[in-house]
Amino acid sequence: MRRPLLLLLLFVAVASFAQTDPVVMTVNGVAVPRSEFEYSYNKNNGEGVIDKKTVKEYAELYANYKLKVAAALAERLDTLSSFKEEFAMYRDQQVLPTLVTDDDVLAEARQIYERSKEVIGPNGLVLPAHIFLALSSQATDSEQARVRQRMDSVYQALRAGADFAELAGKVSEDPATASKGGLFPVWIGPNQVFKEFEDVAYSLQPGEMSRPFLTPAGYHIVLVKDRKPLEPFDSLKTTIVRNLEQRGIRNQIIEERLGQAVAASEGRLTREQVVDKRADSLAVIDAESKYLIQEYHDGLLLYEISNRTIWEKAANDEAGLRAWFETHKKDYAWSDPHYKGIAYHVKDKADVKAVKKALKGVPFDQWADVLRTTFNSDSIIRIRVEKGLFKIGDNGTIDRMVFNVLNPKVQTGYADYPIDAVYGKKLKKLPEDYTDVRGKVVEDYQGHLEGEWIASLRRQYPVQINEEVLKTVNNHQ
Repeated sequence: MRRPLLLLLLFVAVASFAQTDPVVMTVNGVAVPRSEFEYSYNKNNGEGVIDKKTVKEYAELYANYKLKVAAALAERLDTLSSFKEEFAMYRDQQVLPTLVTDDDVLAEARQIYERSKEVIGPNGLVLPAHIFLALSSQATDSEQARVRQRMDSVYQALRAGADFAELAGKVSEDPATASKGGLFPVWIGPNQVFKEFEDVAYSLQPGEMSRPFLTPAGYHIVLVKDRKPLEPFDSLKTTIVRNLEQRGIRNQIIEERLGQAVAASEGRLTREQVVDKRADSLAVIDAESKYLIQEYHDGLLLYEISNRTIWEKAANDEAGLRAWFETHKKDYAWSDPHYKGIAYHVKDKADVKAVKKALKGVPFDQWADVLRTTFNSDSIIRIRVEKGLFKIGDNGTIDRMVFNVLNPKVQTGYADYPIDAVYGKKLKKLPEDYTDVRGKVVEDYQGHLEGEWIASLRRQYPVQINEEVLKTVNNHQ
């Protein structure tokens, strides 16, 4: 009797969810719930968005977006290894951090503290200062005697009242502490310094000074500045957590947990499948994360299919671009005249005519190569050139010699090339060729192809928009 009851409860739960999150639209049989639509609409129509859309306007755009994704899925672009790798990388960036919490990091900090507390024990921490004279482990007996005798002299001076910090600055051979009066930069605990040094330091009370003693590094005289017990965890918590974060503790915990999950599955799950399951679980409890991940998934597909169908196709379709330009030529008319050509500067007056002769009959896009090979083919530069499509204010030489501007705002020319000249064609209103306005032509042609594509997708895939549910977007309890 329990199974029918569970099925009934499941049905009631699904029905209840359907009522609270009704379907806004269906595209190619795939339902789009109101929560998903609201997430996208609100994200793309928030503060700072200039071209805000009404809900109804955005619904049409969103349907087109979903149509393109449906087309990408139909072409199995989601099976491309490049898509899988990029999507997995982004999804992991969103999902993996949810495997670790601040409490997990705090627990790691607590463990480190407890281990440190156990190691430090009841003797606590010591803040030493020292005077150090280095001694090589390969030193001869005479060298050892000389260093020992020098350290004894330092010790006798200290006993006679010499200032420890001043003497450390003068004679200590530890560059890390000598300039600070021999003071260590940190408190020391067990197992952090040479055993010989540790034993002496812990045998002293604050203000007490040791006799000279030897470690594997050389001779020391230690002055204990202070001693203290290890502070309570709450006092050190922030510092420990910060150090753990800097060492990437979160990534370490994540990898440990993934490894544990894979091991617990006894070979049934791979690391990737564990992350998949985590993403699925996250989608159930966090709608924003779910839609963010889905947005990236669909966005990658949209980019790939748009590039193949529209952007790359339009950019490389020279015949199509030319035909589009010829058909819509008046759309690219200018309000001001332009000059298509070059401003050039030479030293020899004969080169003015030589340039014009070299370029006569040569296509505009080949001028640069001709000028380079004809005039600047070796180490001697005969001409300086500015080539392009210019309007008033773009080039001082053209302003002066073509547009008759008496005092151009833009100054061009070269002191070493005193003779200025121009060569080209003045275009009063219209571009001469689509390449003159190629960027705009490509953009318009892409828009045309996209319109045709969407119309084709609308015929191919059914779209149903629930107008009544659409009215409740951002307006429901």
